[in-house]
Amino acid sequence: MLMCLTASHKNASFDLLERLSGGAESVAERITGHSECVAGAVVISTCNRFEAYIDLDEPVTAGQQIGIEAATAAISAASGIPAEQLHSTWKVHTDEDAARHLFAVSAGLESVVVGEGEIAGQVRRSLETAREAGTTTSDLERLFQRASQTSRGVKNNTPLGRAGRSIVRLALDLAESRIVDWSAVRVLLIGTGAYAGASLAALRDRGVTDVAVYSPSGRAAGFAASHSIRAVEADAFPREAADATIVVTCTTASGFVLDAALLTAGRLASHESLPVFEHDGTPGCPVHTDAGQLVIDLGLPRNVDPDVAGVHGVDLLDLETIRIHAPLEELQATDHAHEIVDRAARKFAAVTDERSLAPAVVALRRHAQELLESEIARVAPRDPDGVAEQALRHMMGRLLHAPTVRARDLARAGDAQRYIDALDALFGLAVASEAVVDLEAGEAAS
Repeated sequence: MLMCLTASHKNASFDLLERLSGGAESVAERITGHSECVAGAVVISTCNRFEAYIDLDEPVTAGQQIGIEAATAAISAASGIPAEQLHSTWKVHTDEDAARHLFAVSAGLESVVVGEGEIAGQVRRSLETAREAGTTTSDLERLFQRASQTSRGVKNNTPLGRAGRSIVRLALDLAESRIVDWSAVRVLLIGTGAYAGASLAALRDRGVTDVAVYSPSGRAAGFAASHSIRAVEADAFPREAADATIVVTCTTASGFVLDAALLTAGRLASHESLPVFEHDGTPGCPVHTDAGQLVIDLGLPRNVDPDVAGVHGVDLLDLETIRIHAPLEELQATDHAHEIVDRAARKFAAVTDERSLAPAVVALRRHAQELLESEIARVAPRDPDGVAEQALRHMMGRLLHAPTVRARDLARAGDAQRYIDALDALFGLAVASEAVVDLEAGEAAS
């Protein structure tokens, strides 16, 4: 059984998502170690969601409840959030519904900005992290690989794939009315990950040329060299932060990388006047200032201490505010995308159903093959030209075709046990819980 527990911007507060992200790196290992019924786990933790995808061994009595309890206990231990609060938050998806949900997530259909492109990469990296930790299974691998394929299908076949859909670009859109000339803006990026690259691309699209990067982990020089921008050393960081028109933080560093004390120290060191925004008074805009500096915090957990909003002339735009101002979905485009996702989920489930009877089909074919080889050996002395052997192999192939097709039909109808019981009654074959093999591979072997 495949199961997903999800907390996202749709059913959880930003504060809860931030707390969940704190222990995300170790959660998959904790989940798999919590119960013998849990075969594997992959965890997705982004700025607007936390999800655990779990592979449960079957058959399991009350398997879904076991999975929920195992995952919740592990996540509670990692994050410090009471299990009762997590139980009241989770939305649970299983099997085909879990596949449909992941495919929609990877395609950006569940994002704050529908169709945003960064999530597909985050889903892929989640699988890579689970591989490194040794918590994947063949079913989870197949699930996540199909998710990547579906995401590409949505990108290539719907308007949602066009450039410009992202949290980063939405944040800059919200600042648009206060920037007279983007080419005159001075920007400091804090962080060198995927969001830093997306931020830089979005800034350059608007005409920004003066960009510097600082990395708390010391990776600024490499990022700067590969993107042709300036690197900021640690001793120059406070002044660069104070002098920037816009500061964009997108780092995974633990703790705040920017606070009021650092900005104040940077201003004292700089002795320069603050950059000026021009504001057109557009109602409903989340940042209201006529003179100042904009700090955009894209980090989860937060990169910026909320106390920076108390520094004169500074406005803070965080993920919570960005989420509130996200645009509405484009219904026609998302309808088409959901159709692609639904087809992919149904296909995934159908293949999974076929695979569930694969050990039984393999057992039948192995039994038939043993009988066939025995009979060929018996007639071989009287069959110098191999005519009888060829006829026997042809006949066995025809005999096995119908049971193989029937296995698919019964599996898809949810009636696999009838097939297994029939093999036991007719041939005395007790199907072992062996590794799952594709039916197609079984046919090829005959």
